[in-house]
Amino acid sequence: MINNKKIVAVLPAYNAEKTLQWTVDEIPGTVDLCILVDDHSTDETAALARRLGLQVHVHPQNRGYGGNQKTCYSAALDAGADVIVMLHPDYQYTPRLVEPMASMIAYDEYDVVLGSRILGGGALKGGMPRYKYIFNRMLTFTQNLLMGAKLSEYHTGFRAFSRELLLSLPLQVNSDDFVFDNQMLAQCIVLGARIGEISCPTRYFPEASSINLRRSAIYGLGVLQTTLSSLAARLGVYHSPIFNFPPSQLKPRSNAIQRAVEDIS
Repeated sequence: MINNKKIVAVLPAYNAEKTLQWTVDEIPGTVDLCILVDDHSTDETAALARRLGLQVHVHPQNRGYGGNQKTCYSAALDAGADVIVMLHPDYQYTPRLVEPMASMIAYDEYDVVLGSRILGGGALKGGMPRYKYIFNRMLTFTQNLLMGAKLSEYHTGFRAFSRELLLSLPLQVNSDDFVFDNQMLAQCIVLGARIGEISCPTRYFPEASSINLRRSAIYGLGVLQTTLSSLAARLGVYHSPIFNFPPSQLKPRSNAIQRAVEDIS
């Protein structure tokens, strides 16, 4: 626990048997529960996770990266989590940052915290393919421009959320594919959530999961569609289903945020 808040780490997994032990070994003791959702892996990911003492959920068929996260967050909320940290079990992001990220939420400084590969300039040093780095910078520039935010990146897979924020997002209507991450962050921005970032070193190696150039291009098109949809929602022109929010669980932070919530409801 941190500040009397229950901390739950969720691990969306697919064929993570080779790296799961490394990841779990570095998760700090302040985490009260680790939940792994196995997206119909073909290796022994689920069996290893059970041996390591994790709570395990197994999809009977592959549901995709977004579909995996939907199960992760539902399971964490059902377990009574106050702070939920999404950590990839492929050891690409350092688990040692789970505690500082969770603390930023547990002490009510932010509603969501991102582990940024761009802050600190370590993305290329960590082995990020150059084409992915270029895509990352181009898409981030475009989204900041159109969404009125100032984030260092929108595409990290290392994220922490408050319980109240997750309950305020219509996650089930989001994509089951990789663009789920971007839709979720766009929802946070439109809703007016407080977003923090922390510099996060990353590792790129054969066992770490990564999407290829074709899937990256599909993801990029989905990001642009999400960005335009969020702009339309903010302007009141068109409300995509992903921006039809349930009643917000967040405490109003300012008149501006309250007006944003009222505009999209």
